[in-house]
Amino acid sequence: MTTVLIHGLGLIGSSLALAIKGAHPDVTIVGSDVRSTSLTYAQQHQIVDEVVRDFSIAAPQADVIILAGPVSVICEDLQLLGKLTLKPNVLITDVGSTKQTVLTAAKPLQIRGVTFIGGHPMAGSHKSGVTAGRADLFENAFYFLVPGLAPKAAITQLKTLLAATKVKWLTVTPKQHDRLVGQLSHLPHVIAAALVNQTQVALAESPMGLRLAAGGFKSLTRIASSDPTMWTAILTTNSAVVVAQLEAFQRALADVTTAIAAGDGESLTAFFTAAKTTRDHLGPERLGSLPNFYDVFLNIPDRPGTIAAVTQLLSEAKLNLVNIHILEIREEVDGVLQLTFGNAATHDVAVTLLQAANYQIVRKN
Repeated sequence: MTTVLIHGLGLIGSSLALAIKGAHPDVTIVGSDVRSTSLTYAQQHQIVDEVVRDFSIAAPQADVIILAGPVSVICEDLQLLGKLTLKPNVLITDVGSTKQTVLTAAKPLQIRGVTFIGGHPMAGSHKSGVTAGRADLFENAFYFLVPGLAPKAAITQLKTLLAATKVKWLTVTPKQHDRLVGQLSHLPHVIAAALVNQTQVALAESPMGLRLAAGGFKSLTRIASSDPTMWTAILTTNSAVVVAQLEAFQRALADVTTAIAAGDGESLTAFFTAAKTTRDHLGPERLGSLPNFYDVFLNIPDRPGTIAAVTQLLSEAKLNLVNIHILEIREEVDGVLQLTFGNAATHDVAVTLLQAANYQIVRKN
């Protein structure tokens, strides 16, 4: 019987446990966490089969070890595992949000011949902790794999174990991973938070202030509501990458500032045209074989039942929606509804149905 040890029963760890348990009832899942309340909840709600407070006692008995804490804790766990006698064919993986730091910490284990595969599921929730765990958290999310020195058989083993997550696997190097998440996730979080803070100061003496914030401002700064402690930890483990990206962004802002000050309309038009062209072409056709999502954007009137009518139409056709989002990009009467599908075939059928029902499609990709 396979024993899977999950160290860290927060949102990600408990959700992985539920996904594994649903697909592999023959697997014994052991949960480990520094919080006794998390262990009690996980056992009472059958998220795991067994619980243990001392990670070092459970690790030598495990066939698979999943490190599901913050990156700083993952690195400490890897140092501890390097001192323990583990099973000969043990597979160790993590879910940390940066990978160069983690892979460096895993090197001593790899030198010993222990299999380690870096991992990072790009999924989350506004809720946190073991009580927020759910088996479908990762469905259609990207899951980065950083195999390093791991053999192909171990990669297949991990994918099979996590098959019920229904993720989109992406294999990258540690450097590629940190650069990608730095530019597409870490940098935007810094920019969003900085814009909110700067706006608060700029409008401090206005009686309306941020109460007028809507449309583009709210869409652009939504991610500024993320957990401050978590983002502090993330940025300190990917600091070199994010600093370089921030410096490049500051240079771009300086160029725009110069153009505005000089009244250089030609440069400003080129600036906005380049951004619009790139943004309008985000989608699968620009990404080659990369697994992607397929979007449809609809104009919808602000009337009761409008969104329900759209989802009912898709439901009756048995078309699965990956995500649905109202875009706060303008203040007119009509809004824009973004529908996201997991594959091109479903997307194309949905477009045909919506057009036949006289919905105005703004854009599809």
